[in-house]
Amino acid sequence: MTVPTIGSLRVNGATLHYEVRGRGPLLLLIPGGTGGAASFDGIADDLAAAYTVATYDPRGMARSTLDDPEAEQHVAEHADDAYRMLELLSPGEPALVLGASSGAIAALHLLTAHPERVARVVAHEPPVVEVLPDAAEHRALIAHVQETLRTQGLMPAMAVFAAGLRQDGVATEPKDGLELPPRAAARADQTMGDLPYFVGRIVPGFMSYVPDVRWLEGLSDRLVLAGGQDSPGELPYRAAAYLAEHLGTELQHFPGGHVGLTTHPEEFGEHLRKILRDSVAEGQARERTAC
Repeated sequence: MTVPTIGSLRVNGATLHYEVRGRGPLLLLIPGGTGGAASFDGIADDLAAAYTVATYDPRGMARSTLDDPEAEQHVAEHADDAYRMLELLSPGEPALVLGASSGAIAALHLLTAHPERVARVVAHEPPVVEVLPDAAEHRALIAHVQETLRTQGLMPAMAVFAAGLRQDGVATEPKDGLELPPRAAARADQTMGDLPYFVGRIVPGFMSYVPDVRWLEGLSDRLVLAGGQDSPGELPYRAAAYLAEHLGTELQHFPGGHVGLTTHPEEFGEHLRKILRDSVAEGQARERTAC
């Protein structure tokens, strides 16, 4: 296990905790949900053999503190945090970026806001539900989740949210025999501790986000949209697949489901390495053609 270099970065309204390991081109990993930087523990060391791997806790999560704990959360601000990380760790040099779930939404906005800073974005199941034809139903879901959180509390709200992510509206139990890797199981307390913030402010702020699809069309050669092999029919997968189809790109499939990064870290990391290697080869081929 590689011991990372740990630092903090002051941004607008928050202080971000970040970790860096490895050498090579910068690969910024933007977490989703409540995992924080630790959600990449299963893949960061292996990736560090070829890349300078940077991970961080999003503002308000884990060790990244907010100046105002009650502040509303916006995708643009989270994407600006990622941009500040790039400016700190890879000034003047475009970086590779992986975003997972809500982190993938931040990565999409980063690409549209600062395309000159990004060589390639891999967006794994960004729940950009506003691109879907039935977006109104999902707005109603988020409103229901927030009302349930206000009137009944966290766990009933989570049950409503989990059910709404399923195509059939029924939350499913994990597959029999599926055990989390030890490091993933060990951070369960942190995950639970951040859930009220995630459900109360990240979910409504991010799932109401409308991506600039027209701008993404012109940047599609730098964007890889991905879904989990076990996810078809689930809401984040549907959104990623619909956006990929609209952009005329192929949806890449990673091992596992929406949280394949946690349940299948070795396979997930290997597939990511393959995509990044292919991306470099494609970029070099384009440069040769341009010359």
